[in-house]
Amino acid sequence: MDFLNPRALRWKIAALAAAACCAVAAVVGFLVHDATRERGLRVGTDRTLTRLIAAEREYDRTGRAPADIDVRSRDELPEPLARDLATFVGTESETEPEPDTGTGTETGSPDTGSPDTGAYATWYDADPPNWFWMWGAVAVADDRFLVVRDDMSTEVRSLQLLDRSIVKSVLAALLFVVPLAALATEPINRRLRHGARTARRIADGDLDARIGTAGRARDEVTEMASAVDDMAGALQRKLENERRFTADVAHELRTPLMGLVTAAGLLPEDDEAAGLVRDRLRALNALVEDLLEISRLDAGAERARLDPVPLGELVADVVRRTGTDTRVGTVDAEVVETDPRRVERIVVNLVTNAHRHGAAPVEVTVTGARITVRDHGPGFPADLLERGPQRFRTGASERGRGHGLGLTVAQGQSEVLGARLTFTNAPGGGAVATLDLTPHASAA
Repeated sequence: MDFLNPRALRWKIAALAAAACCAVAAVVGFLVHDATRERGLRVGTDRTLTRLIAAEREYDRTGRAPADIDVRSRDELPEPLARDLATFVGTESETEPEPDTGTGTETGSPDTGSPDTGAYATWYDADPPNWFWMWGAVAVADDRFLVVRDDMSTEVRSLQLLDRSIVKSVLAALLFVVPLAALATEPINRRLRHGARTARRIADGDLDARIGTAGRARDEVTEMASAVDDMAGALQRKLENERRFTADVAHELRTPLMGLVTAAGLLPEDDEAAGLVRDRLRALNALVEDLLEISRLDAGAERARLDPVPLGELVADVVRRTGTDTRVGTVDAEVVETDPRRVERIVVNLVTNAHRHGAAPVEVTVTGARITVRDHGPGFPADLLERGPQRFRTGASERGRGHGLGLTVAQGQSEVLGARLTFTNAPGGGAVATLDLTPHASAA
């Protein structure tokens, strides 16, 4: 079923829409995540510095730090704080940098209106074991530092909740976008399927079939449909011209040919030259009859008259009347509903082709409702196996000379019967033609 086919156009478009949604969501989510994270760090830094400034003033006023503030020596400081404080103290600068709000360490002296000009440092610890803490430190005496530690887990949890909300929103959007995209492509898929069915009808011989573009928007599908219709129209005209030319040539040749046949009949029977003339006239007469038959088959004027026929007996009788050295075998031959005249025409052409272009022994086998003709020559050429028989082409010089109409007539008659005629080469060498007269053969 096309709707469940993962390679169908609808699902490719839906996948493209889903990929676009994911890309947009990823960009937006990254920007929102980064902005929220930066804002949380700024808030945490400001909160830490505020506590640190208040603790410094309390220490200057009373000589003691508040209860929630630690007083540590330089060796007791976390290494990032100690390093940045040492860098700040060792740098002579008239202008102190303002504290930033990123992760890692920052140093500076906030503009608080205080006459104190202590060295402040902040550090966001996002590594184990002390996850999500904002540290702050300020020197208050030689080797004495006030240390503030502020919990940032609330901001981190808020950021995690935001990330989960973004992911859930994207998934919910995909649950809506993917089916909507698949349904939105249904009109295009329907038009493409209609075009494909029409193209197959044209390939099967219905040259009157057209996709039709009336009332359609001028999009790419409409342009393709219009091009296919134009191609079908041009093909139909060319085939009709070819068919008409073939029929006209064959009809025009019949009258002078009959005169030549009559004149050849007046020649001496024991004259070798007369025999050669009569032989060539028989070949020319067969060619004209084949051309007339092909023109009727191309025009679709032929209709099968079905009768119950014992297939084994029919094939054995037909092969016997060809006068060729051909082996006939039957295996559970059936009685089939078919047109015996057309089956005879097909078998005669296949057997004649095998003797003319193949090599002995030629074998005809009837199995059920299937007729197989095999020779032991060079086999069918690759072009015939790929494209089927083509008029006036034998396909390969090793297959001998001929006008290539015998297999074309056999193919056309099998289509009138609703049968299936296939051409293969045997593994051990030789050409194999198989006529399948089972009712399902034409649909296979």
